[in-house]
Amino acid sequence: MLPSIDSIRCFVEAARFLNFRAAARAVSLTPAALGKRIQQLEDQLGTSLFHRTTRRVELTEAGLALLPRARALLDAAEACVRAGRGETGPPEMALMVGTRHELGLSWLVPILPALRAALPHITFHLYFSSGPDLEMRVHTQEIDCAVTSRHVTDPRIDMIRLHSEDYALVGQPALLARQPLERDEDAAAHTLIDAHADLPLFRYWRDAPEGGDRLRFGRVLCMGTIAAIRALVLSGEGVGVLPRYLVAGDLSSGALEELFVGVKPLTDHFRLIFRADDPRRSVFVALAGQMLAEPLR
Repeated sequence: MLPSIDSIRCFVEAARFLNFRAAARAVSLTPAALGKRIQQLEDQLGTSLFHRTTRRVELTEAGLALLPRARALLDAAEACVRAGRGETGPPEMALMVGTRHELGLSWLVPILPALRAALPHITFHLYFSSGPDLEMRVHTQEIDCAVTSRHVTDPRIDMIRLHSEDYALVGQPALLARQPLERDEDAAAHTLIDAHADLPLFRYWRDAPEGGDRLRFGRVLCMGTIAAIRALVLSGEGVGVLPRYLVAGDLSSGALEELFVGVKPLTDHFRLIFRADDPRRSVFVALAGQMLAEPLR
C-alpha cells in the first residue's frame, strides 16, 4: 500500500525543522500525532527515517534518499489539485486528424492556422486516406479522430455532425457543346465518372426525388477519389456528381456546367468521428465547434 500524502507531508516538515514539535505546528497536529504519522510511514517502508535522541533529530540515509522525492511528490500533488480545479488551463496534447485527400487540401489544411489560434494547446497532425481506412484507424487508435462523410454504424465510434455536403451533376461546357446532355436518352453517348462501381456519388443524384434511375450512360469509369474525378471531368473525359463546395469555383468561372438543374441531389454531412470510449470527448466537441466556424472551400 502506498503511503498517504499527509504522512509524506509530515515527513517533509519534520526533515525541514529536524524538530517534531515545530513540524507538528506546521501541519496543525500535536507532536504525538505527528510522531505517530512518522512511525506509520517508517513501518510501511520498513526502515527508519530519523535518528531520534533526547537532544537532536537527524535524517537517516534512507530519510536523506526519500526527502527530494517526497518534496517532488508533494509538488506533483499540488499540481494535480490545481489542474483538477481548472487553474492550469487545458493540457498540451497532439491530435492526429484523418481526412480524405481533396477535403484535406481544399479545406482542412487552409483552416489549420485558425484551429491553432483557437486551440493553441493542441498540435495538429494530418493523415490522408479514404473513408473505410479512416474509420478503421480511428477504431484501432492509430489516429485520434477523422473528418468523413461516410455513414458509420459501428457503436464503438462516436461522431459530431459538421458541415452539410451538397452535390451537383457537372460536365465540361466544350464536351456538352459537342454532345449535349439535356434529355435522358442523351446519357447513352456520355461517360459517367464515379469513385467505385456501386456509384456512391451518382447515387446522390439518382436517389433524389426529382432524379431517378433514368440516365443510362454509355460507359462508367471508376477513379477512386473525388480529386481524380474532378480532374477528368474538367478535362472533358466525362460527367460526374461532385461536391458543390469543391466545384463552386469551376461553376462560377465557367470551367464546368451544371446538368439537369431541376434535380436537387440528396445532401450528406461531414462528421468528426472518434472512439466512443475516448476520454477526450470534450476536446473533440471543441474541435468540431471550431471546424463548423470555418466554411467549406
